Amino acid sequence: MKDAVREFLTTNFSEFLVQEENFRDLQSFTIKADGLISIIEGFLANDQLAVNHLSDVTAVDWLDHPEEEKGRFEVIFNLYSIKNRHRFLLKVRLPADNPTIPTLTEHFAGANWTEREVFDLFGVVFEGHPELTKILTPDDLEGHPLRRDFPLTYEVPHFSWNKDLPPEVIK
Repeated sequence: MKDAVREFLTTNFSEFLVQEENFRDLQSFTIKADGLISIIEGFLANDQLAVNHLSDVTAVDWLDHPEEEKGRFEVIFNLYSIKNRHRFLLKVRLPADNPTIPTLTEHFAGANWTEREVFDLFGVVFEGHPELTKILTPDDLEGHPLRRDFPLTYEVPHFSWNKDLPPEVIK
């Protein structure tokens, strides 16, 4: 199945293909952002590959790492073919000044929440998303907590649920 996915991408979308990697038997392809929708539609239309499930969308912030020169943010789409039992990743690198990518909500209903999560935590904007609002952090929180330049705060938690218990019960 790996060869079929590789052949499909190199034959039909070679202009968008940046690199292929295989790590611990997981195939991944880095593609250009402007080819994402075309590639997804190609996968959905191909009955042989039957890539019909988006398992997850996540991201990586490469700030202050040598990988940053390829693009600060890397958005990762975890795709799966239920019929062929094959999983692979599509990765897209985005610049720090405009981390924007098209939404996949029209193709996969499950992309709605995962894209909102990436937006909330990393600040990646998914163009065309039906409701790109915060999903995990408080509305008044400014910034995106999984960005590497997000300011760290240290707060000592106060646990008071057992403050009145005798010491022998706490053990």
